[in-house]
Amino acid sequence: MLIKTEAWPQLKNNKPLIIAGPCSAETEEQVMQTANKLKSDNRVNIYRAGIWKPRTKPGSFEGVGSIGLSWLHRVKKELGIPVAIEVANAKHVCEALKASIDILWIGARTTANPFAVQEIADALKGVDIPVLIKNPVNPDVALWIGAIERLIKAGITRIGAVHRGVSQFEKSSFRNNPEWQMVIELREQLPDILIINDPSHISGNRELIHKISQTAMDLNFDGLMIESHFEPDKAWSDAAQQVTPEQLTNILDRLIVRAETPEGIELKSIDELRKSINFIDEQIIDLLSYRSHVIKDIAQFKLNNGMTVFQKNRWSSLLAKHQKQAEKLSLEPKLISKVFHAIHQNSINTQNRLLSKPIKDIQQ
Repeated sequence: MLIKTEAWPQLKNNKPLIIAGPCSAETEEQVMQTANKLKSDNRVNIYRAGIWKPRTKPGSFEGVGSIGLSWLHRVKKELGIPVAIEVANAKHVCEALKASIDILWIGARTTANPFAVQEIADALKGVDIPVLIKNPVNPDVALWIGAIERLIKAGITRIGAVHRGVSQFEKSSFRNNPEWQMVIELREQLPDILIINDPSHISGNRELIHKISQTAMDLNFDGLMIESHFEPDKAWSDAAQQVTPEQLTNILDRLIVRAETPEGIELKSIDELRKSINFIDEQIIDLLSYRSHVIKDIAQFKLNNGMTVFQKNRWSSLLAKHQKQAEKLSLEPKLISKVFHAIHQNSINTQNRLLSKPIKDIQQ
């Protein structure tokens, strides 16, 4: 089912929406100093700060709480910048609305809990405030869309999605695995929704923020949410992933924002290349179809000869061979590994399904 939501706000001149501010509101001085510095860059559209901070373990700094709302109200009143905060329950929503907060966002942990999202949606009925929804901590697009649907049913029309990556078990250079495919799947279901990238939480490291931001722009994101603190190394939470307002300006200066289809260019050349891609894709599908017929014959042989579906040594040998071939052809071995893991899993599923049938049914 396709759900259309109003893209908010209306972006003009191919200019990305920029949301910036500290991970946490710590003191009134810190909130105001950071806001004043960010105000000097007119590309910053919205000021963000965490008031209530859900932390993994108790004992960590969990936000200053309601007192910080008055600091954000001061930013809004004195500097004329719209302000945004994270909410995790109905109480947060009520306090935010009383403080005239302009924009709310729902964090990744909350998005993963339908009960919590529904509580927030119920608290917002009759109040059409803009709401941004971060993807859940696990790579579940359906759960992300479900949270968005709950807000839509509550009457919220100005909705945005925030992509902040997902938790991972393996160590990597990123704090959270980007899982860019999630956003592509989200756009298939919600083609008109505003999508913001959160490079701060994906990176966990300020040195990677520009690289991730550029990738987001190249994937046609509508904007960025970047954590900025006037003294990030002294921040009370997530210090390593925050940048100074000056560093933010440098990141935005180096950012290349491209158009999906720039005006006045001749598309004939790329159309020809796309025809080639279409032909290649058709050949891939034909080969996979042919492969599935061979799998049927293999399943029959294994059934007749009492063989297991999974052949560990053959699979390990084939995967190593494919990866070695990929390297020779300057292909990324990880890509080949993912592709053949998916193909192999489909083969296993097919054989399991066929081996549960009588031989005469397999032969048909």
